Amino acid sequence: MARRRTRMYAPLPAATLALVLAATGCGSESGGDGSGDISDTDTLTVWIMEGTNPDETGFFDAANSAFAEEHGVDVDVEFIPWADAQDKISTSIAGGTMPDVVELGTTFTPEFADSGALYDLAPYIDDPSAYTEGMFQMGEIDDEVYALPWYAAIRSIVYRTDIFEEHGHDVPEDWDQFRDIAIDLSENEEDMTAFPVPGDAQYSVMPWIWGGGGEIAVEQDDGTWVSEIDSEGGRAGMEFFTGLALEDGVSTTGAVNWNEVDVMEAFADEEAAMAILGSANPNAILESNPDLEGDIGVFPFPGKDGGYTDSFAGGSSLAVFDGTGNEAAGVAYVEHLTDGEFSTRWAEETGFFPGRVDEVQEFVESEDPLVQPFAIQLNEAGRGTPVAPAWGQVEAENIIVGMQQDILNGNATVEEATEWAADEIERILNGG
Repeated sequence: MARRRTRMYAPLPAATLALVLAATGCGSESGGDGSGDISDTDTLTVWIMEGTNPDETGFFDAANSAFAEEHGVDVDVEFIPWADAQDKISTSIAGGTMPDVVELGTTFTPEFADSGALYDLAPYIDDPSAYTEGMFQMGEIDDEVYALPWYAAIRSIVYRTDIFEEHGHDVPEDWDQFRDIAIDLSENEEDMTAFPVPGDAQYSVMPWIWGGGGEIAVEQDDGTWVSEIDSEGGRAGMEFFTGLALEDGVSTTGAVNWNEVDVMEAFADEEAAMAILGSANPNAILESNPDLEGDIGVFPFPGKDGGYTDSFAGGSSLAVFDGTGNEAAGVAYVEHLTDGEFSTRWAEETGFFPGRVDEVQEFVESEDPLVQPFAIQLNEAGRGTPVAPAWGQVEAENIIVGMQQDILNGNATVEEATEWAADEIERILNGG
């Protein structure tokens, strides 16, 4: 049996978890068409981002041994800190020293696909609907597929079930009910923030834009991008979300500078009754404050008039580099990690969800109240950011965060802030 080798790089700093890669301008000359046989490959080099799984080495010991037994191919896994990912991947593309397989954050895929460095996986996919739609679309560009979903994270609303029960509230079914509950809790729970409205958390803003009927950005037939943040629907969503803080007083003024970690800490410290949090957060909260055991619940973002509001589905995908000569083995390895035993195992060990619909369905049918609602959100109302090569620059320049904070700080009206944000997004995505 082929051996599995693992090399460790520097540990992942917590502050880099939200790293956004900037656009690279690098290209790669393809040295192969991926039509070779797997048996032509002796060793695969795989780059995995470090820190997602507390037992990464143990996981890959098992996964790579199983792959080697089936295909006779050695797998060399290198764990890469997120902080080093941009430079390391860009340098490897420029120098033609890419690994065979790489883990990419879903929002990173378009820019590296645009460089011409990624191998098209579309011919190997029998049923695109087998994958979580929002994540799959992040790797799909012009009918070509440059990355397959590996694991997913989703945001929903976490709440204090004991406080809801005390005040006679059920899970809200639309925005009006949500607002009424938040106002009631704000008036009757003087020592708590009913619902923090964070200023430094762009993925907490996006659902309200989508839910109001706007789009972050839409590609036109001529290839240009148009933002609908300043549309009637986009502004309606922003009016509602920021209005919870500015008009209804359900938030706290300090939240204008809060990011997602700050929101989670406030909830864990029993200072918030509801909060927008990720699917991995409840377990972290209970580890921090075991007294909350049994008093935490989750519900998907309610729709404006019922149903669900879309939430950003993040996570990571796996891609194969073009031109290494090991494309066929790389595709087989991607399939190995994204389907079946090892996909499910990775999800269970990390607290994230698998990237395939049928595997997520098992979580939808779960009786765990801290798992099922997130899974429903992912399957029914999860989506990604615009699939544009320059989207990373939009995030790096904090366009959505700037818009949100300008409104919350009173520096701009919703109309002024959304117009500015839409103009900036169009400038960046259209190469201005």
